[in-house]
Amino acid sequence: MRVLLLSLIVVGLFPSCKQDEKEPINPPNILWISTEDISPAWGCYGDSMATTPNIDALASQGYVFTQAFSNAPICAPARATLITGMYATSTGTQNLRSTIPMPQNLKILSQLVSEKGYFTSNNSKTDYNFSPNDKWDDLGNQAHWRNREDKLPFFSVFNFGITHEGHANKYNPDDTKSLKKKHDPKDMIVPPYFPDTQEFRKILAHQYDLISVFDQEVGKLIEQLKEDDLYENTIIFVFSDHGFGLPRYKRWLYDTGLRVPFVLHAPEKYKHLVSNLNAGNVDTMVGFVDFAPTVLGLVGAEIPPIMEGKSFLGTNAQNKKYIFGYRDRADDVFDVSRSIFDGRYLYIRNYLPHRPYIQNAQIFNTGKRSYDELFRVKNLGELSEESLKMFKPKAPEELYDLQQDPNELDNLIEDPQYEEVKNKLHEKVKDHIVETRDTGFMAEGQMMILGENSSVYEMARDTSQYRPEHVLEIAELVGQIQDLNQLEKYIQSQDPSVRFWALNAIDAFEGDISSQKENVLDALDDSSQPNQGLAAEILINKLNRPKEALGVLEGLLQHPENEVVLLHIAVNVRNLGGKAAPLIPLIKEKVFPKIAGDVWGRYKNWSYPMFIGMALDQTLINCGESIE
Repeated sequence: MRVLLLSLIVVGLFPSCKQDEKEPINPPNILWISTEDISPAWGCYGDSMATTPNIDALASQGYVFTQAFSNAPICAPARATLITGMYATSTGTQNLRSTIPMPQNLKILSQLVSEKGYFTSNNSKTDYNFSPNDKWDDLGNQAHWRNREDKLPFFSVFNFGITHEGHANKYNPDDTKSLKKKHDPKDMIVPPYFPDTQEFRKILAHQYDLISVFDQEVGKLIEQLKEDDLYENTIIFVFSDHGFGLPRYKRWLYDTGLRVPFVLHAPEKYKHLVSNLNAGNVDTMVGFVDFAPTVLGLVGAEIPPIMEGKSFLGTNAQNKKYIFGYRDRADDVFDVSRSIFDGRYLYIRNYLPHRPYIQNAQIFNTGKRSYDELFRVKNLGELSEESLKMFKPKAPEELYDLQQDPNELDNLIEDPQYEEVKNKLHEKVKDHIVETRDTGFMAEGQMMILGENSSVYEMARDTSQYRPEHVLEIAELVGQIQDLNQLEKYIQSQDPSVRFWALNAIDAFEGDISSQKENVLDALDDSSQPNQGLAAEILINKLNRPKEALGVLEGLLQHPENEVVLLHIAVNVRNLGGKAAPLIPLIKEKVFPKIAGDVWGRYKNWSYPMFIGMALDQTLINCGESIE
């Protein structure tokens, strides 16, 4: 069957030119070489600190994309976007980490390429927020194009974790033992949002060492292609999944979190497939949502209508006017922010502005050198105002001119000179949320309940279950509302998502919220458990009504509707600080046994139980308890 498909590809996509008596050109192999957590810190981008000879050599013969972006600043939603060609917010895969029911008829890139006669392999990370089972011919840490039969064309993915924040934030000599020369901390250029300390210089130097190790791995794969006589038959993508695994990069919805390095190599025989490009730097804006449809175009496959990305290569390439970004739950830290970039201006709408980027959470508080150093300098009272912003509530809206302010230091949102730009981009963001049926505006636990009988994607397109235009109306008031009386119709809504955002508007309000006491008390009996938990948190932290609220939290910790709801409640409890002390015996005796396991010697698995456990471990610490 695949041989027949290949013959059709050769005839249809690569026709023979009889006049010149040329042989048909075989379909191209496609190789993705991806790494984790690095910004455009390669020599081909003009970075004088980088040592990346293999990538630079590839770039010298190919194309360097200077405007390439992940659509999310953290791995799982970024990878879900890559492999589906759909915004993660459309499918419900925008959080890290989750297990999302997907439409039965949805095929990811590897499956669609396989239908064109290609062998597919992935070595080995998936992390799509949905099951990768039965979606690759060869999946695992031994997966390789060399495992194929009949010399089929291949789509092979190799993912390297050496640059991940886990390696970048600790020093393990084994990680860089292959390097003959290390980067010198004194040569590092420290960004203005980091304190210029010796420790930060060491962290940055180590980051560049890890990038050099990744470059060596790129060289090995290229050499294997050449050994197999496949280099001139293979189109190569080399890229990272999002920005550096450091504060204000990974997890941040800034240019630092979304902009990625991306080098493309197309052999001479396939130049017609990239005919819209000129050699060298390419300033066309591309996002991860566009990678899957682009590969489908390269292999001669139809792009399914469900895909939201556009091909950026060849005669059918479509230039993008905007890059859309999203930031949602990362680990056990809930957030909802959306962004748009038009090539010059980056606009960000923070829908939970009262939640800082760096919250009191294990993911920031435990064993990461960069965060440890930030906390050390902060505790000395020596952190700059720019650095302190990471610990403070966010502005509801942000606007940066990246031509004039590449470090994103000057928020122009209040400058009347930029009001027209702000309004235009804000409206585009809102339109995109509604058009794509953005699922991030439901409480995650509620989203999972509603989507469990079909898929989140299908549920979100059922207007009887989800009306994003209605939910967005109240979400837009969070952090912006001046009169809490405006919330009455929202807090009484029949839609649990509308009520969820009304509670967030109360929580984010910086003035007296006592007028909303009865509404918040009533929300303890809300039909949505995430709403009950948020109401309890507000009552304890802001209205001094712990008696009723603690009882509700006790019940929710023991009888959540699903694991995601339990995560909501665990975070509500963590946010209480020391006020959660009455719940500690219950947490130890009843909750932890359900989520205990071998991950990190403590948690049942790498998904919801780990994040629930992290939130509750921080709760124990907040209440003066020690954890093993």
